Amino acid sequence: MRWLGEGASLPVGVTWGVPWKQGELRRDEKLSLVSEDGRSCGVQSWPAAYWPDGTVKWSAHAAAGLAGEAKEFRLLKGEAETSSTQAVSVTETDEKIVLDTGLIRLSLGKQGSHWLRSIEREGRALCEGGALVCLQESCSEASGARTVREEPFESRVHRAVVEQGGPIRAVVRLDGRHRSVASGREWLPFTLRVYVYAGLETIRIVHTFVYDGNPHQDAIRGLGIRFTVPMRGAPYNRHIRFAGDRGWFAESPKTLHTRRTKGKYRELFESQTRGVTVRFDSEQDSYFLGLLDDSATWDSFRLAQHSARHYRISKRTKPGCSWVKAADGRRAGGLAYAGGEGGGLAVGLRRFWEKNPSGFEISGAAGLRADFAVWFWSPDGPAMDLRHYDTETHVESSYEGAEELRATPYGIANTSELLLWAEEETPAEERLERMLRECRNPSLLVCEPSYYHEAKAFGIWSLPDRSKPELARLEERLDGIVAYYQREIEQRDWYGFWDFGDVMHSYDPVRHVWNYDLGGCAWQNTELAPNMWLWAMFLRSGREDLFRMAEAMTRHTSEVDAYHIGEYAGLGSRHNVVHWGCGCKEARIAMAGLHRYYYYLTADERTGDLLDDVKDADFATVRLDPMRAYFPPDEHPTHIRVGPDWAAFSSNWMTRWERYEDTVYRDKILTGIACLKSANFRLISGPTYGYDPVTSKLTPMGDDNWGRHLAICMGGPQAWFELADMLRDPEWEDMLAEFGVYYNQTQERKDLLTKGAVSGTRFEHPVLSAGIAAFGAYYRQDSETAKTVWDILLANEYAVIDLQGETREVAHVDRLSEIDWINTNEAAQWSLNTIIALELIASELPEGRSGI
Repeated sequence: MRWLGEGASLPVGVTWGVPWKQGELRRDEKLSLVSEDGRSCGVQSWPAAYWPDGTVKWSAHAAAGLAGEAKEFRLLKGEAETSSTQAVSVTETDEKIVLDTGLIRLSLGKQGSHWLRSIEREGRALCEGGALVCLQESCSEASGARTVREEPFESRVHRAVVEQGGPIRAVVRLDGRHRSVASGREWLPFTLRVYVYAGLETIRIVHTFVYDGNPHQDAIRGLGIRFTVPMRGAPYNRHIRFAGDRGWFAESPKTLHTRRTKGKYRELFESQTRGVTVRFDSEQDSYFLGLLDDSATWDSFRLAQHSARHYRISKRTKPGCSWVKAADGRRAGGLAYAGGEGGGLAVGLRRFWEKNPSGFEISGAAGLRADFAVWFWSPDGPAMDLRHYDTETHVESSYEGAEELRATPYGIANTSELLLWAEEETPAEERLERMLRECRNPSLLVCEPSYYHEAKAFGIWSLPDRSKPELARLEERLDGIVAYYQREIEQRDWYGFWDFGDVMHSYDPVRHVWNYDLGGCAWQNTELAPNMWLWAMFLRSGREDLFRMAEAMTRHTSEVDAYHIGEYAGLGSRHNVVHWGCGCKEARIAMAGLHRYYYYLTADERTGDLLDDVKDADFATVRLDPMRAYFPPDEHPTHIRVGPDWAAFSSNWMTRWERYEDTVYRDKILTGIACLKSANFRLISGPTYGYDPVTSKLTPMGDDNWGRHLAICMGGPQAWFELADMLRDPEWEDMLAEFGVYYNQTQERKDLLTKGAVSGTRFEHPVLSAGIAAFGAYYRQDSETAKTVWDILLANEYAVIDLQGETREVAHVDRLSEIDWINTNEAAQWSLNTIIALELIASELPEGRSGI
């Protein structure tokens, strides 16, 4: 294993996952962690998934105090020698949970408004409490006048659970709702996870909230966490820090700057600005102390990131007075500090400018205690508007998916990540820089691509091979497509609290914009599995930039594009102008197959929750039949397609089975496969079936009742290939191969198998089939099908055209570059299927052909 990127620049706690081949690691085997210099590192390990034979499929691990000096590590079987790593202790009472890392002592409330009671270091409180805060804005337009009312809410903890109790890592989960200070109304369910590691002063917080309001009445004006920080010492020995673009805002509530600051006082001023405690002699420095008494005391400081292109730092002396602009910049780093003599609290908010509007606000800095607010959604920005973009749907003109509007944000979620450091003194700039680096790109251990490949992590994909010109050209194309989208994210400002992580669907060459306002052609929302594309690109390369891109998409699509409570829980919204806008609510958007990559690579508990939440998503289709527009109600509880619906269910069930060895969900898979085996033409039949989630049975409704392309382009083959490794069922594998070979054959050849029962018009978009067709060619050793696959892939624009050379400069709102035919559906699917074909049938790639 090695660090993702450059490695930790300060001692950190790290959690990561490792895959194992079937039969390689028994569940009771101990593991030890060794650095490249042979040093034993303390490690805490637990199984994350199992193979059907009971051996470990994925393991998860935690280590504390690792730093970047060691570049590589090994996991070895066998228990390590006694490690000097200090253990985390967890103490629980009826009122609170106390976590002690040996360096800090963290007290968490099990009920009430203050989920955080205190953070102590060496007996000194560096934080005296923390609560979630929300400002709700409601509007009314009675009698033609618009009235706006603002109401404050704070956290109310309902449940606290210790999920992990050490020795290296402790995790506490807190669940609750935001409660009105005035009316007592509760809304916005939240989950907070608090992480600490042995021997460290660092605290990690993962915050998730679910929107359960009425978007026409309940706008969020501000949402964040407020900490209470003791401010000790004279005001001139208290310090505020904000990370800017490339430097630091470093000031004090009582700056030593006066119009007569010179000589030794200039030197003291420079020391103060560096965070050094300054001392005065009451007699010798009486005149200057008088100047300080006369100078302004700045009690409040704030940084507001209004957009991805602008932030402002401002400060004021007291309420009722104006805010004074201190600095403007483009992209703030996302780290702030407040403290006095004896230390304070540093807080980093990850994806700070990317998920704007965000902010920090520190008030009361000149008093005994400062309020230190971290805003996920800053009240300095506009109120959060979650209404739909229209009052009607546009199916034909705009590719929206259903006549019913169903454009509701009720049940969507958003997750934010913070790092806290309890500091004994004001951190020097070098330490702040290291904190900032860790906040923006948390340290992670990853395996080499060759190891992931050998372990068959996540099914079938290829390692890069540039040994021949034809192969090298395809690798250039694969890298070039990702590079194009990385540039588009930046060029098109695909940022914002609800947008960051997603990309757009297709392009409008007339206006030189992506189709941001054209119904189903705007945000991608997992359409044609771009998540899987990005994760496959990371697995085969190990590149940090690809990991971060895939991570951001996973965070977004698993939270914002999916429903977590309410009528549509377990489903997600198809692509649209707003992420929750399309009337099609389908299981494929929220399916485990898209998000389990991130879970297994990082052991992230929040993603684990989401994998649990979709295990029974098939029951949601009874409430909302995915085929309701085409098949009227009948004797079946609902109607589903083999793909994307049953494919999504099977990925959910496979994940549940491997994580918990829950055979109920294995049996649901086996029941469905048995039904497909008994169909007239197995996977070729259908693909729409009557479905009963209670029995898991698929009931045939004819052999040719819908198109086949959706069965293979939404992540179904990727889930089915991995499932085949677990089932070891030759007939299931043969069914997949048969379908892949059949897809692109002539109607005459197809009729030899189906006797004309299946129309050739039902097999559209050949490029979508290339992955499963490559599997068919490999499984059946079918050179003709292999040639067809390469003909399809190499004739595609993404193989033929170098995107970097294709771009042209155009004038829109600003100068920008474009490719006017670009679309994410085909970019993702061509890339995914090429990666699969390179693994299975690279030997059949024609010499001299590489997309030209």
